[in-house]
Amino acid sequence: MAYCSKRRKAHQQIDKLKSYKISEALVLVREHSSEKFNPTIDIAIRLGIDPKKSDQVVRGSSVLPHGTGRSVRVAVMTQGDNIQKALDAGADLAGFADLADKITEDAQAGRFDFDVLIASPDAMGQIGKLARVLGPRGLMPNPKTGTVTADVVKAVKNAKAGQVSFRNDKAGIVHTLVGKKSFSDESLRENILALVADIKRLKPSTSKGHFVKKIVLSSTMGPGIQIDVTEF
Repeated sequence: MAYCSKRRKAHQQIDKLKSYKISEALVLVREHSSEKFNPTIDIAIRLGIDPKKSDQVVRGSSVLPHGTGRSVRVAVMTQGDNIQKALDAGADLAGFADLADKITEDAQAGRFDFDVLIASPDAMGQIGKLARVLGPRGLMPNPKTGTVTADVVKAVKNAKAGQVSFRNDKAGIVHTLVGKKSFSDESLRENILALVADIKRLKPSTSKGHFVKKIVLSSTMGPGIQIDVTEF
């Protein structure tokens, strides 16, 4: 109960109508983070889009300069020499039909040995067979997020380096992470700037007016701190 009251008090102390500079927001996020572990620093970005229109969906990926602070398990479905190249690049799993069989078996057992699945274009036939297994878990490879590519080596390195994938929700908001509380303020700031820059590059041509309308930063269980969008 004491922990819950601390969280409630933290939320009450934040002025929800005020926006802060990134440096100020990071200080507040740390001050009002009462988690007893190293929490993730999350970001929510409201975009000036109509999420009901298919031509205004914003989906992509961003390689954060300082990573995410998470250890990512990467699987690659490809053929021929690319299998060994993927393993040499740091993939945890790589294969073709044999990997597809393993994924099917693991799914039936309720487990997965990877967090990201990368596929070369010539492996999409195998991927298609796994759509019902991968789709509900958000593991389907997609060209827009860089997980369907002929350059599997680069894709593996990006995933291991701290690449985050994102897609706007039904309210037109992108939710993702920008690091851990243990990161320095400068590292978190650079991650935030890189992410927002990548999202802005994906602005749909049919989206009018301000594209980045609101940005809120928070720790895993902490209150949201609004960032002044003019900084971007």
